[in-house]
This record gives sequence, C-alpha cells and structure tokens, in this order.
Amino acid sequence: MSPADRRSASSADQMRGLGAAIGRACSGGEVVVLNGDLGAGKTTLAQGLGRGLGIAEQVTSPTFVIARSHAHPSGGPDLVHVDAYRLGSLGEVEDLDLESDLATSVVVVEWGAGVVDGLSDRWALVTIARSPDPAVETRVVDLAWADVTWAHSPWAAPAAPDAAGGDAP
Repeated sequence: MSPADRRSASSADQMRGLGAAIGRACSGGEVVVLNGDLGAGKTTLAQGLGRGLGIAEQVTSPTFVIARSHAHPSGGPDLVHVDAYRLGSLGEVEDLDLESDLATSVVVVEWGAGVVDGLSDRWALVTIARSPDPAVETRVVDLAWADVTWAHSPWAAPAAPDAAGGDAP
C-alpha cells in the first residue's frame, strides 16, 4: 500500500467532490474499499465517485440489498456498489460474484476491509474519520492505493467542474 493521501471534507458536497476525483481516476477493474463509522460519509463519497465515472442515475445506499449495479450511460465503466456490513462470511462475498463485473466496472465496497482486499490488484482503501466532537462536521479522508498505476493521487489532478457546477477538489 502507498502512504495515505489525506484530505478533509466539511460538507456532503465536499465529500462528493473527493469521490468524484477518485471516480475520474478509475478506468474499470478497480476496487475501492470504503471504511468509516456509521454516518461517516461512505455512501456520500460513493455518490461522488459515481458522478466522477459519469454514472447518470442516483447512487443510493445498498445496505438492504447488499449490492447495486449502476450502468454507465455511454460505455464507460459501470459502478457496482456493495455494502459488506451485513455479510457474515467470505463465502457470502464470493456469492456476489464480483469478479465477473470487475473487468468492466469499478467496484466500491463499504465495510470491505479484510473482505475484498484480494479481489483485484488495482484497489484503494479510503478511510473516513469523523471528529470525536459531534458538533464538528469535518471528516478526515485518507486514500491509500495498492497499484502502481495509482502511484499518483487522484486528488492531485487539476479540479474539473462537478455535475452540480462547483469545483471538485
């Protein structure tokens, strides 16, 4: 793993902007593992990642369905969004058959550390930490990547306007 690249997000829009930057750096075949406490912003970051990939439909939490697939509207990589929180074993993860989607998709797995780490050689770990003070909304977001093709931070690229019209990080 690379050393972590650290950013902060003090709003949902900023968290989506960080996700969008990661999405723009993906070309298909990547696994992005999201870790953080309940309410840390994992799904919000996944929404931005979908936007960065060019996914047109709304990305929502897969908590109760375990996995959602979002097709790219014009042939780019699809988004497969998984919530591994309720999965009880590695066998249940294998039953999702994520490998079959991996070549043409970016697989984002909430609560996936230690569960999907070996799914692809091209993977990143995003850890989102909330402040211990509930009055502080700022999250600290660390990105570490395992593949040399991600040896540069997606966040180091020049910002592109996001779909909401603001600037991404």
